[in-house]
Amino acid sequence: MGVTAIYPGTFDPITMGHIDIAVRACRMFDEVLIAVAKSTPKNTCFSTEERMAMVGEVLADQHNVRVVTMSGLLVERCRELGAQVIVRGIRSVTDFDYEVQMTGMNRQMAPEIDTVFLTPDDRYAHVSSTLVRQIAQLNGDAARFVHPTVYQALQEKFG
Repeated sequence: MGVTAIYPGTFDPITMGHIDIAVRACRMFDEVLIAVAKSTPKNTCFSTEERMAMVGEVLADQHNVRVVTMSGLLVERCRELGAQVIVRGIRSVTDFDYEVQMTGMNRQMAPEIDTVFLTPDDRYAHVSSTLVRQIAQLNGDAARFVHPTVYQALQEKFG
C-alpha cells in the first residue's frame, strides 16, 4: 500500500512556490492530493472551481496528483481520503511558528497522521499568493511568480 499525502491550501492563485512544493511532494509520496480550500476566512480572488482548474492544469504533468476540495477540519478530510501525511510549505520563521502550532493540534486530534514541512526553492521563498494578487491588481508584472496559465487568469481578472 502506498503513502498518500495531502497538500492543503487556498491556492489563490497557485504560485511557483506552491508548484515547487507539490512537485517535490510527488517525488516523495505515491499519491499527492492537492486540497483546495472551499470556504476560507480569506476573501478569495478566484472561485473554488477556478482555483481547482488552475491547480489541475499547472500540475497536469504530475501523474500522481489529484485535485480535491476541502472544507472543515483537515484531519477529517485526511481520514476521508486516506491520507497519512500532510504536506506544508514553510517560507519563513513566521510560517514555521504557525505551522508547528497547527501540527501539534492536528497530532492531538489525529496522531496517526504525520506532517512534513518543505521549504520552497530559494527563488520562490518570498513569493505569496497575496503579494502576487497585489502586483497583478496594480498592473505589475507577476509573470515570474506564477505559471503562464495562472498569469493569463490574473490578466483576465485584473486587465
